[in-house]
Amino acid sequence: MRTGRVLVVVAMLGFLAGCAHSGSTPPVGSPELVPAVPSSEVDTPGLPPPPVPLPGEPVPAPDDTVPKQAEASPGAALTVTDIRLSRHAGFDRVEYHLGGEGTPGWSVWYTGRAVQDGSGRELEVAGESVLEVRITGSAYPFDSRVAPYSGPDPATDPAVPGIAGVYRTTVFEGVTQSFVGVAGDRPGFTVSTATMPNRLVIDIANG
Repeated sequence: MRTGRVLVVVAMLGFLAGCAHSGSTPPVGSPELVPAVPSSEVDTPGLPPPPVPLPGEPVPAPDDTVPKQAEASPGAALTVTDIRLSRHAGFDRVEYHLGGEGTPGWSVWYTGRAVQDGSGRELEVAGESVLEVRITGSAYPFDSRVAPYSGPDPATDPAVPGIAGVYRTTVFEGVTQSFVGVAGDRPGFTVSTATMPNRLVIDIANG
């Protein structure tokens, strides 16, 4: 009787060993086989969806000539580092790039005379109209530790004929003063801020 049981156990062990080597059943704990999928068809988890195109930028109303004003953020200490001009469908853009801390405030309006703060000297500004731009929350470069704008004065661009020139970026008592010579007769304008880089943006209707 003992001999019979031994033979049965040996037979069962032989059968199981044959299955293990046949490859018909994956070993316990092995991963399931997954068919290859092109990488272009696999969604990577955690990544944001593709950006959705933004609608076209609004065009300043031709008759929106009222003065514009906003407050700077508390503790702002900004210095103009660059001036950029660009032409768009329906408007010309002036960008004051800013380095330092905080977000700027502003006062922007049409003026009959370009009078410099501090000295009281009147500047000659090309164009038919003059926008005075005052950027609040400004700081002297030795306070903001930012290299100031050192480009042409006035800043011009032949590809932007609606802007006759952008004059001065003088800091006086926490305010950067500048003047924009506009080719048209007081066209409408808007003022806003943007980031990356930090800048004050003035759009002037050119239609």
